[in-house]
Amino acid sequence: MTTLVWIVLPYLCLVVFVAGHVWRWRHDQFGWTTRTSQLLENRLLRLGSPLFHLGALGVVGGHAMGLLVPASVTEKIGISEHAYHLTAVWGGTVTGAMLVVGLVLLIARRFVNGRVRRATTTMDRVLYAALASMAALGMTATVGLNLLGDGYDYRETIAVWFRGIFWFQPDPALMSGAPLVYQLHAIGGFLLLALWPFTRLVHVWSAPLAYLWRPYVVYRARRGAVPAAQPAPAAVRDGAGSPVSSGRR
Repeated sequence: MTTLVWIVLPYLCLVVFVAGHVWRWRHDQFGWTTRTSQLLENRLLRLGSPLFHLGALGVVGGHAMGLLVPASVTEKIGISEHAYHLTAVWGGTVTGAMLVVGLVLLIARRFVNGRVRRATTTMDRVLYAALASMAALGMTATVGLNLLGDGYDYRETIAVWFRGIFWFQPDPALMSGAPLVYQLHAIGGFLLLALWPFTRLVHVWSAPLAYLWRPYVVYRARRGAVPAAQPAPAAVRDGAGSPVSSGRR
């Protein structure tokens, strides 16, 4: 069972993540979109979307720092374990709170506004449920265990196991002793990766980064004779001033 959960499941989810994106791009390019509902409701979206996206960027950055960068590296560049712990806990709490508030607003508008609710697909509901579960587990681990509780050094166990997956040397024993909330959060994270290609999350890979370095659009003035004035639409419609109309009796 340990091998199935901590070795087979992660690799299976990663295969679905890659293959699912390839399939989606080849067979559903017109569906590769955020499916925005801004035209249906903008008040809650205008507040919830920035909070959610900024919080998500902070959360993803914090996870990348904690899981991919070994403790020996941060110590070597002069960051003590205590300083790292304070930054990770408080930074994770702030960005996590932003994500949770933004997600609550985005989910609420799906139920409060009838037009947005009717435009919500089944996959949208599955995605929101998955994100809400991941946010709840993450905030429980960050606030409940590390900020208010005794704390847990995931960099010595979970982070080592996570890096081992990409080196094809995962050690399931490192996860067997982790707190349950961390185990559920890790499983949920890989299941979210497997769900990713089939949801609106694919728009992450379509961020318009090319706008940062694309050339400016140059507008040039037209030089030459000024074109003759054109008759007003009403005059053309009524035939005013034309030889035919003026000759009528």
